[in-house]
Amino acid sequence: MSDYKAAGVDIDAGNETVRRITSIARATFTPGVLSEIGSFGGLFQLDRERYLEPVLVSSADGVGTKLKIAFMTGRHDTIGTDLVNHCVNDILVQGAEPLFFLDYLATGRLSPSVAEQIVIGVARGCRENGCALIGGETAEMPGFYADGEYDIAGFIVGVVEKAAVIDGHTIAPGDALIGLPSTGLHTNGYSLARRVLFGATGLSAGSYVAELGTTIGEALLATHRSYLPAMRPLLQQRVVKGIAHITGGGLTENVPRILPDGCVAEIRRRAWTVPPIFRLLQERGDIGDDEMFRVFNMGIGLVIVCAASDADDVVAGLERRGERPARLGAIVAGPKRVTYV
Repeated sequence: MSDYKAAGVDIDAGNETVRRITSIARATFTPGVLSEIGSFGGLFQLDRERYLEPVLVSSADGVGTKLKIAFMTGRHDTIGTDLVNHCVNDILVQGAEPLFFLDYLATGRLSPSVAEQIVIGVARGCRENGCALIGGETAEMPGFYADGEYDIAGFIVGVVEKAAVIDGHTIAPGDALIGLPSTGLHTNGYSLARRVLFGATGLSAGSYVAELGTTIGEALLATHRSYLPAMRPLLQQRVVKGIAHITGGGLTENVPRILPDGCVAEIRRRAWTVPPIFRLLQERGDIGDDEMFRVFNMGIGLVIVCAASDADDVVAGLERRGERPARLGAIVAGPKRVTYV
């Protein structure tokens, strides 16, 4: 006799997962949420009194092969926070504040305890960013994922006043470039990092590395930070011309995405100290500078462009909020690209 469970899909495990995560998700609800977890669709009411011309900004992303580090270490409570913060940063660059978030979790065999840990991380990220987790999907797909492995994706919607949208169109030669530090690799470059660190070097996730002051696994699981708390006052002041979230493609590929034609981002490599994890990767992997700056964030997770006359105030304001901004360089005339000096 055949049944769904024998085919690899455990409906009871799915129900148990929903039971575990419902209260976790509900704790993130904001006043705009009109639906409950388990509805076919999530309902959210926008507070129209707050905006003259509200513009919705959306994004979807994952955390890539950073998941492999979670599988190696058995730690699953940070991946969800990585996911939320990555998505928050992606809409932040256009000036948006997050409204609500949905997640998609797919696995070969559903473990309610692992799913609970993942959603705990998602909910933590949502609470810290003032974002409601209003729904999602958990898919059990036997034969599609290896035992103990899963994939996760996130979907975010935020809002910005139309007059406050940041799109980089006013960036011009003479503007200043300011960088905010990352907490590590964030969510990019892990395929190369894993090949370097777990290949010929003979290291494992539990290997302690003196120059890092921690294990490889802990260093690689460092949470992708959200820049919303640091940037919120600057968004309100409207002194920012452009923002780049440094994800896949590094500084080299991401900064040009916000530049108008005729603008070059000239970045001084000595403007900040590259964190030890990147130096370790470069040395152990014999990776060239160009490749490092194209794959990894190199310790800069967000780049801000503002008028040179505003740079001192922007830096001072960030420092008052406990940030360590780096004056990366300036915009100069030329074909749209990044150059390093």
